[in-house]
This record gives sequence, structure tokens and C-alpha cells, in this order.
Amino acid sequence: MTTQENAEKTTPICFVIMPISDVHGYEPGHFARVYEHLLKPAIVAAGYSPVRADDAVKTDYIVVGIIQKIVESEMVICDFSARNPNVMYELGIRHAFNKPVTLVKDRRTEKVFDIQGLRYTEYDDSLRIDSVQKDVSKISVAITETAKVGENGLNSVIQLAGIKTAEVPAGQKVSPDTQLLLSAIGALERRIESVEIKGVSTARYFRIEGDKVIFAEGSEGEINDSIANQEWQVIGTLVDIHPLEEKIFIRQESGKIIPYSAFSVKSKGLQALPF
Repeated sequence: MTTQENAEKTTPICFVIMPISDVHGYEPGHFARVYEHLLKPAIVAAGYSPVRADDAVKTDYIVVGIIQKIVESEMVICDFSARNPNVMYELGIRHAFNKPVTLVKDRRTEKVFDIQGLRYTEYDDSLRIDSVQKDVSKISVAITETAKVGENGLNSVIQLAGIKTAEVPAGQKVSPDTQLLLSAIGALERRIESVEIKGVSTARYFRIEGDKVIFAEGSEGEINDSIANQEWQVIGTLVDIHPLEEKIFIRQESGKIIPYSAFSVKSKGLQALPF
């Protein structure tokens, strides 16, 4: 075993609970950047090895394995920005066992009533270089302080309510058949999520309704309508609509026909002229 492998084996785990998919109101890939540029560096600086749900999937942890990580990891950091329901559910599991959890959120997200009595650290969701450096330091300190408090401090709403802490049954195992079934369910969930994300992203840029295209700015385009970019410069004429492929086709003045996907429409700022 190499020195690096040995270090990874002995470094305590900090499991990250946060939005994994794109969230409405945030740029695509926003929370992936939060994880890579903000949370991971803060976790490493605090002396932990960061693991997120999608990392867990890559290492063959399925649904049950992820819940085990939430319960058994030495530390959990929870980013409840955007009030994602999956995040709040997973936070509830961690709270039930009264294990240490470091709470963070971005500045645009309002406080969550159910956990407003607990300490949390805010970060700047713009992810500017200057703010990221400060926020990495703040979050790292918060992780360290949470670890020092341990189970004798106020970690969860369970303590606030005076409810008995949940315990993990000894020797509890999942049968191979159940393991296989859960793996299949997990794979199906990821496929459904992928389709849903694509649909949400596409609708954000344009949507196709019959023989019309509704652009992000609200303008409607039909076959033979002139299409302009965000500077209102005409780039061509709408000549075809493919709903299944979620593409539109525009003929340029040169006669060349160019296909545009949802993301091409967004990047060009395409819209139909109002006449």
C-alpha cells in the first residue's frame, strides 16, 4: 500500500449533503462548482476526506450505502442552499442520530425555520475568487469547531426537542437480492433524473408547442419567421422544428441551414422578431 493510499484510509470522512443536480434559479453546474471550489478545499483544510453522493455512486455505494455514509461518517457538511427537499431529508437522517453536522448556505437562500436555532455559515454564491478564499477559511473553521463540540454540544433539532437519539442496530445487513434490487432502483432514478434535468433546462431556454417555438424572452416564432440574436440582429429564417430532438433549424442569408439546440439558443440569445 502506498503512502497516499494509507493516508486516504486513515483520514476521517466528511460526507457532503448538497444539491447534486441543477437547481432552478441557478446557473447550470453551479453546485458542482460550489463543491469543487468551496466545500472540498474547506473540508481538506479541516483535515477530512470529502465524499459526495455522486462520488459514492462511482465507488459502488448505492442508496443504502449513501445513508450509511450519512450516519457513519465522522463529519457531515450540509449545504441547504435553495432548500432542496432531498438535502433536508438527508439532514434529518443525520440529525436523528445526533451526529456532528456543519451547516452552510449561500446568502441568497432564506433561513429555514425548522433549523434556525442551529449555527450555520453563509457563503457568497457569486463564487468570486476573493470571496471564495475567505469563505473556504470560514467553512474550514466551522468544521473544526463543530468537531470540537462533538456529541455533547447542540448538533440537531433532536436535542432541541429533547427526543431520544436514534441508534444503528448491531449486525444489520442487506441481503444480496435486496442489494441488487436497490442498485436497479438507483440506476433507474439516475436515468429519470437525467431526463428531468434535460427537460427543465430546455424549457428554460425555449419550448416547442405544436408549430410554434416559445423563446426564453417570451417571443413566439413560426415557420418563415425571422429570428434575431440578443443584439436584435437578424441571423436567418426559421425553416423547421423538431420537437423530439428539441432542435430548431434556421436558414441563413447564404442559404445554409443551421440546427440549434436548447443550449445554442440560450448562448446566442435567440428570439423571434415581433413583426
